[in-house]
Amino acid sequence: MSTQTPSPAPSTAPAPAPSRNPFVRIPFGVQVLAGLVLGIVLGLVASAMGPGSGPEGANWLVTTLDTIGSAFVTLLKALVPPLVFLAIVSSIANLRNVTNAARLAGQTLLWFAITSAIAVSIGIALGALTSPGSRASVDASSAAAPDSQGTWLDFLVGLVPSNFLGISASPHDDGTVSLGFNTLQILVIAIATGIAVLSVGAKAEPFLDVVDSLLAVVQKLLWWVIRLAPLGTVGLLGYAVASYGWDAIGSLGWFVADIYIGLILVAFVVYPVLLKLNGLSIRSFARGVWPATSLGFVSRSSMGTMPMTQTVTERMGVPRHYASFAIPLGATTKMDGCAAIYPALAAIFVANFFGIDLSIMQYLLIVLVSVLGSAATAGMTGATVMLTLTLSTLGLPLEGVGLLLAIDPILDMGRTALNVTGQALVAVIVAQREKILDRAAYDASAREPFRPDAAGDGVREGQLAAA
Repeated sequence: MSTQTPSPAPSTAPAPAPSRNPFVRIPFGVQVLAGLVLGIVLGLVASAMGPGSGPEGANWLVTTLDTIGSAFVTLLKALVPPLVFLAIVSSIANLRNVTNAARLAGQTLLWFAITSAIAVSIGIALGALTSPGSRASVDASSAAAPDSQGTWLDFLVGLVPSNFLGISASPHDDGTVSLGFNTLQILVIAIATGIAVLSVGAKAEPFLDVVDSLLAVVQKLLWWVIRLAPLGTVGLLGYAVASYGWDAIGSLGWFVADIYIGLILVAFVVYPVLLKLNGLSIRSFARGVWPATSLGFVSRSSMGTMPMTQTVTERMGVPRHYASFAIPLGATTKMDGCAAIYPALAAIFVANFFGIDLSIMQYLLIVLVSVLGSAATAGMTGATVMLTLTLSTLGLPLEGVGLLLAIDPILDMGRTALNVTGQALVAVIVAQREKILDRAAYDASAREPFRPDAAGDGVREGQLAAA
């Protein structure tokens, strides 16, 4: 009798996934590094090409790089107002079941002050040791007071929203009007709205559902824009290499060196020490924060980098409810580069240049203004405003600002990189001290490459409520 071999059972194994685009498989950090290298190369090429027929004599390559970089930063900034408002409202509303919400806020502000005080102390020490103003060969004829200045009154006035959306309009001589947003006012509006939601209670649940839905949509748009970061890096850094006042470094060499030495000391000595003191891996933080640090360096915008900073902070295990509060607050008030090291060294430079001796009381004022003053310039633009606030408080000539304007873009790259790194650092440290940090996610950030489309995966939404 013949036996019949049974036919094999049909396979239930899933069909192999289609091959993905090879470019997508390249780690995001590698893509950004490639953008940095390509940007430098194209910037050198654009500089060697000489002047062209574009605005202010720019050649076609400089114009192209500028257009790409500016478009990328504009896209990021366009998402900042809705992201800040929606994230803060949702964060405050979801903190209603957390008993230590006030403590979290207090610890965040305390660590903002601690790191700023350390940074400004390093800046003062470097300035006192090197006297950069007395070593400068810059022409005194370039001294000029800036058009915009920072004052403590600006801070108080800036807290009062001019409209519900925090939108401001600036008329121009040609009859056009440009619209902008005041981040400090948006922050105030969002905090007030979040508190109102808590007060209303159950009746606000439909409103919260809409806020959460809108926040999810904005975050999806954000991931799409962040995917363009390598391309934006090429444009931003290429334009910087081709256009910024590199020749002016020679006459202000000691000042430039002091700034970058201060930034390096804070980033590579102070921050690692603080991480170790709190039982955190330096390598995990460095690998996790790199996308935000590199984007801050090339974009020169803490606010433009804020979406990326929040993304990498959540990826390092900081609960979303806390990160969406700490990072927007830090982007407006936490600036170790722009509001601590830079104004301290710049004030000493101006005093040296004009032959003014600073007293112990004036050095203490530098510390005070640097720790508290960044909030006073949150609704305005750039470190120049912070510098004028410091100089006016010390009674130093505001004309000294003009001496430093030629190299400001070069310094601003390093300052902004430190700003965003410090903002992420404080969020991670506070989360660790309050025992709400997902250590598994934090440790994994040293091993797993950053993927914009997977940002926030693995961050447990219930972490904070369970703390």
